Amino acid sequence: MGGSPERSAFTRMRIALVSEHASPLAAPGAFDAGSQNLHVAGLASALSALGHQVVVYTRRDHPHVPQRVQTSGGYEVVHVPAGPAVKLGSEEVLAHTGEFVGFLKLAWKARRPDVVHAHGWLSGIAALLGARSSQVPVVQTFHAVGTVAPQHQRAQNPALTKRLAVERLVGHEVARIVAICSAEARAVLGMGVDRSKLVVVPRGVDLDLFTPGFGSRHRPRRIVSVGRLLPRKGFEDTIRALPTVDGVELVIAGSGAQGDLHGDPETKRLVALARTLGVSERVRFAGHVPHAELPALLRSADVVACTPRHESSGGVALEAMACGVPVLATAVGGLVDAVVDGLTGVLVPQGKPDAIAKALRALLADDTHRELLSVAGRDRAHARYSWHRVASDLVRNYVAAGSRHPVPPTVIPSRSTRTRSAPA
Repeated sequence: MGGSPERSAFTRMRIALVSEHASPLAAPGAFDAGSQNLHVAGLASALSALGHQVVVYTRRDHPHVPQRVQTSGGYEVVHVPAGPAVKLGSEEVLAHTGEFVGFLKLAWKARRPDVVHAHGWLSGIAALLGARSSQVPVVQTFHAVGTVAPQHQRAQNPALTKRLAVERLVGHEVARIVAICSAEARAVLGMGVDRSKLVVVPRGVDLDLFTPGFGSRHRPRRIVSVGRLLPRKGFEDTIRALPTVDGVELVIAGSGAQGDLHGDPETKRLVALARTLGVSERVRFAGHVPHAELPALLRSADVVACTPRHESSGGVALEAMACGVPVLATAVGGLVDAVVDGLTGVLVPQGKPDAIAKALRALLADDTHRELLSVAGRDRAHARYSWHRVASDLVRNYVAAGSRHPVPPTVIPSRSTRTRSAPA
């Protein structure tokens, strides 16, 4: 997973990862499989490579999966029976949390883990309740915090109100909170959580898979965007930028609702928008691209555009950087941490097609600038975002959570104080 698989300096640990609604076995990029699935899989493999014993607990959502699966990454996945063995929404999953907790209690009574790391708010409440009787320290990563939702959505959505209450409870009760970016850390602090138990450890990138290469450069020049076809992903803004960016095509890779590209309402809306703007011949929807084939697609791009309007983990940007491809990104979520504006990529305001167009024109007109961004981006991906480093940083926090000894608090910069820095 990038970096040699040497053993941690700490004693070998039994680590339980709880990811109730995001299985690490789900195919990355497929419907209902997002950045959290990929994060848990990468982390579990990296922790195992460090010599730790890792078990991932996820809810059984298919009737024919075995209860236990030993993966090629060296970790075990346990499918917990909690409710019907089908895909469920968060409200439905929450209704079956008691069954999930009961399973964890029995499993951890038989073999107590040294630490539990919960991923997502649903996993957090299940992990806390499951670990209470065995007094196992619980570490929490939210991945996305309900407080970042627009105010009108919070006021009108009872389910979101319930989620916010659970998140606050989890935040106050766990031993440590690991945010994956500075924006998430600020949202967590907004819940009134004790700052001393909050740290930022980013998601990692698979540096063995996402590598530099020559790819097949296309003419006209190519912009690549990757992600699930949802309005918040901001593909619309990149399409709206195209009319003033001549001689370039846009390839959008990702699935729509239920993985159906052609019948997906969002895809139809984007196709209609491209037609209205007169750029339909320059916009191509590639559908779901298997994760193993994604590096080749990224390397075929002159620029990778990541233009979500909010809540981005920054995963695609990191993958592009690892491949040595320049990144244009909106200044939201994890993208603000991953992309150092002007040094490892270019940041623009979210929801501003004119700013995207201006940045794309400048990038595509300057081969030297793109090459400098490519080199610096690749260096930053290797220096900070290898799974080996991420896992090592997390083990340090696991040990601190178990011993109740604090680690130095993470400085969480505001956007106004963010400055350009070295790629490392």
